Parts: sequence; structure tokens; C-alpha cells
Amino acid sequence: MRASDVLVEGFGRVGPLLRAAVEGLDEEGLAWRPDPSANTVAWLVWHAARGQDAQVAPLAGTEELWTSQGWAARAGLPFDDAETGYGQSADEVARVRVDPDVLLGYVDAVGAATAAYLVRLEDDDLDVVVDEAWDPPVTLGVRLVSILDDDVQHAGQAAYVRGLLDRARAGR
Repeated sequence: MRASDVLVEGFGRVGPLLRAAVEGLDEEGLAWRPDPSANTVAWLVWHAARGQDAQVAPLAGTEELWTSQGWAARAGLPFDDAETGYGQSADEVARVRVDPDVLLGYVDAVGAATAAYLVRLEDDDLDVVVDEAWDPPVTLGVRLVSILDDDVQHAGQAAYVRGLLDRARAGR
């Protein structure tokens, strides 16, 4: 198995995890918060996909799908198109209100673009330094694992918030 096959497998698990957190929810359910400072399922899923898109596109030498495929316009979020959610306040998180079909469409598009990039990689590509601003400098392999790690953490958080919502709706 090639290293890129492992990355394809890992990133391939993200979309289904995010989808499971979203499916069956309307905009109200997606925007539900267990407390006023908590992240919502909508924000967590958007941020995971948006962060992946914003970080993988430059590595792949492509444009971000958020803008190039019109997902920003379809989502209609009240932020600059360059926003990824990193460092947003609780008030900004609350403003992420999006149609679940648009959200899942974006998740699927980002997953497909990432997979298309990853299958082109050779093992030696993963040793290429992509960011010298760190000590030690960051290689492509390290950057991809970092993106995957963020995505999996956010998918788990979205699943947890979804579980809390389901329990609250069931009166438990």
C-alpha cells in the first residue's frame, strides 16, 4: 500500500462522518447549541469542509471550491468568502445558518477534490517542504495529516453535538 492510499482512506472517512451528523436535520437543528457558547453542527461541518478546501486547494494547485464552484454564494453565509471559521467568536458561529443539502453538497465536493489530488501523489511527494515558517519546516505529508486530524476532530465534535440534540429532543 502506498502512503497516498492511506491518506485517501483516511480522508475518505471524513465525509461520511460529517454526513451522519447532518442527515435528517433542518436549518434549525443544524443551528442548535447545547449552550450559548457551543459550536453548532452547521458550523463544525462547514468549518471542517471549508478548512480542508482552503488548505488542500493550494497544495493541489487548484482554486478553492468554496468560491470557484459557487458554494459560498449558495450557502449565503454572512462572512467574507475567504473566511474558514478559524478563530470565530460564539456570535459568528451562531450566524452559520445553511441549508443541509448545500452543506452536504459542499462536503461531498471537497471530499472528491481532495481524493482526486491524493491519488496523484507519490510517496516522495510527501517529503516536500510546503511551509518553512515552522521549526522544523512542514512537509506535505505532515500538512495532510494535520488537515485530516482537524477534520476528524471536528467530525467527532459534530457527532457529539448531534447526539446531544437528539437526546434533548427525546426529552432525556
